[in-house]
Amino acid sequence: MSLSLLEERILFEDNHLLIVNKLPSEIVQGDKTGDQPLSELLKTFLKEKYNKPGNVFVGVVHRLDRPVSGVVAFAKTSKALSRMNQLVKDRSLRKTYWAIVKNHPPALSGTLIHYLVRNEKQNKSFAYQKEVKGSKEAVLDYRLVAKAENYYLLEIDLKTGRHHQIRAQLAAMGCPIKGDLKYGSQRSNEDASISLHALKLSFVHPVKKEPVEVTAPPPNDKLWNYFYNEQRKNL
Repeated sequence: MSLSLLEERILFEDNHLLIVNKLPSEIVQGDKTGDQPLSELLKTFLKEKYNKPGNVFVGVVHRLDRPVSGVVAFAKTSKALSRMNQLVKDRSLRKTYWAIVKNHPPALSGTLIHYLVRNEKQNKSFAYQKEVKGSKEAVLDYRLVAKAENYYLLEIDLKTGRHHQIRAQLAAMGCPIKGDLKYGSQRSNEDASISLHALKLSFVHPVKKEPVEVTAPPPNDKLWNYFYNEQRKNL
């Protein structure tokens, strides 16, 4: 990838943090595929941009699933990473998502509470209404914010950060995410993405102690553009 194209997707940068709009095809951190992760691309970018000798530090604060797009935060120092990790642990890193779903939700807004069990072999989480062995509580708030001819846009305020949480919980509600075959969508998206986008990240800066709010525009396709333009009218 061209580093200039990567620079266009940087949403926020200072001496401590780097926040990027992730593409659906990218992995945040190295995995068994061996594909180059975003964290390594950013190391190369910083090394070239600032002519840094030696190794460059880029710490992963949180992750997004590969087929998901949107805002991801990285730390440029170990001190910033440990402080951001603490924000994640304290649930002080507020994450807002958009999801495009085929079915109308049962209510215009609500809170979903499930107990998720992760199956490592299938790389999938299963949602239960009651606590079961090995489960972790998963909580999110959702609201219906727009509709198109065949699809609905949900805004999600994530309260816990479980494996495939939004995907599993929306599917359990009867609203699988567009393109998400693993969780019940009827067909895949052409680019193998799923229509889940990390829209906004809000937190208090770990060093400067100032509020930070970063928004990532969704992928450039017809349906996302329609919903994005509709929502901008309401801002």
